[in-house]
Amino acid sequence: MDVTELLKDYENGNRDFAGAELSGADLSGAILDGVNLSRANLSGVNLSRAHLTKAELNGANLCRANLSFAKMGQVRLADAELTKANLSGAFLVKAKLPRAKLSGAQLIGSNLRSAILWNANLCTANLQFANLRGANLTGANLNWANCGGAKLSGAKLFATELTGINLRKAYINGIDLSRTDLNGVNLSESKLNGVNLESSNLVAANLSGAQLRGVKLMGADLTRANLVGVSLVQANLDWARLCYADLSEADLSGVTFIGANFEGTVLAGSTKGAPVSYGVYLTVADIVAV
Repeated sequence: MDVTELLKDYENGNRDFAGAELSGADLSGAILDGVNLSRANLSGVNLSRAHLTKAELNGANLCRANLSFAKMGQVRLADAELTKANLSGAFLVKAKLPRAKLSGAQLIGSNLRSAILWNANLCTANLQFANLRGANLTGANLNWANCGGAKLSGAKLFATELTGINLRKAYINGIDLSRTDLNGVNLSESKLNGVNLESSNLVAANLSGAQLRGVKLMGADLTRANLVGVSLVQANLDWARLCYADLSEADLSGVTFIGANFEGTVLAGSTKGAPVSYGVYLTVADIVAV
């Protein structure tokens, strides 16, 4: 099927083009709202700025396709192949992408608010400044993804793979990351206010300059973590491991550290006092001397 035929049939009311062969086609700016292109071969297609609201693209091959700035609200892309596709600036609010293959995809500045992405493969994807508020990323693979500056407040990240992810300057307020493996992850200057990080692995994580007001870190492992200049106002770090962590210049106002392990912890210049192991309260000066 060629582009002219597709557009003419669509204009005449036909919406069903399931399984169509359109690889490499130029459909930039096309209005195809509600179209059914399920299982279609759209590899390398140009759909930049196209209108695909409520389109059916389940199982479609969109490998290396250009979907930049496309209007794709409520689109269905279950099991779709989007490896190395360009979705930068795309409008994907409430889109359904369960099990979609988005490895290496460009999603810079895309709007994925309330999107369904459970079990999706976003390994090495570029999600800088993307809006993922309220998105369901349960079981998704975000290993080595770039989420710098992304908005993840209210997102579901249960069982999500986050090895090597970049979350610098990300907005992650109020979500549940309990028992999550964040070993070595870059969270510098991120907003983590009210986040549940209970029993999480934050070994060698970079949290410098981050906001962690009211965060729950009970039993978390922060061994060798970089917490320079972090705000931990009213945070709970009871029974946390802070061995050799750097809390220089940190704001510890109202923090509880009952049973926490401070072996080798650096607290130079941090504000307020901090209770340490076994509930014994010591000033910052006392801790440094221990």
